[in-house]
Amino acid sequence: MLLCATCQWQHVACDVGRITTACRYLPSVSHTTTLAGTTVVLDADRSLYLPAWETLIVADVHWGKAAAFRALGVPVPHGTTRAGLGKLDAALRRTNAAQLIVLGDLWHARAGMAPGTVQAIEAWRETCRALPITLVRGNHDLHAGDPPASLGITCVNAPMPFGPFALCHHPCEHDEGYVLAGHVHPVAQLFGRGRQKLTLPCFAFGARGGLLPAFGEFTGGAIIERRDYRDVHVIADDTVLPLPSAVAVQAP
Repeated sequence: MLLCATCQWQHVACDVGRITTACRYLPSVSHTTTLAGTTVVLDADRSLYLPAWETLIVADVHWGKAAAFRALGVPVPHGTTRAGLGKLDAALRRTNAAQLIVLGDLWHARAGMAPGTVQAIEAWRETCRALPITLVRGNHDLHAGDPPASLGITCVNAPMPFGPFALCHHPCEHDEGYVLAGHVHPVAQLFGRGRQKLTLPCFAFGARGGLLPAFGEFTGGAIIERRDYRDVHVIADDTVLPLPSAVAVQAP
């Protein structure tokens, strides 16, 4: 059985598909917690905001992934990058962030740098030209190459020291600080009655490092092991919910 997420997990929900509706009150969209002694805001759009630095952090955006697939002859929908740009723009406006940091895999592949995709991203960048953007290079960035210079994005190798954090793409441990990373595209799998299961993107935080979910929608996910993380926060529809250790999350 699953405990009801929206009622602080204090009673049993009717079924897996209704874990966000059988409740006494509606929770907020975002969830505020503390990491490395500082306040962080986890949002249902899969971003992390650091109020003390007015900084928005995302991971695994994978611009141009659909275009890269189409270049290989795989029929996938158009418009995924434009939709992702809209979501990113909404996050920046909501937080009024003074800077944006991407934890790797900003671009999916060199083949994804199709003219239409690049033009859409350049048009978006013109609307926020004054915003500093930093990319901590990931494995896809190493293959795709740095973004076009016209985008004005600063590219660095991991780890990037930032306050009490060490910003990386690959999860690891660093003496420089608490590691925030991407790469894994973490998802949590919850089990309910009748062999029902629900797979949700999540934030996962351990003793020395944590994972951000993939910001890009056109991405897969890797099921995490709950015992490897102190805190897990799942994203259910438009809400971030802290997942107690009593709720089963496990690999199939």
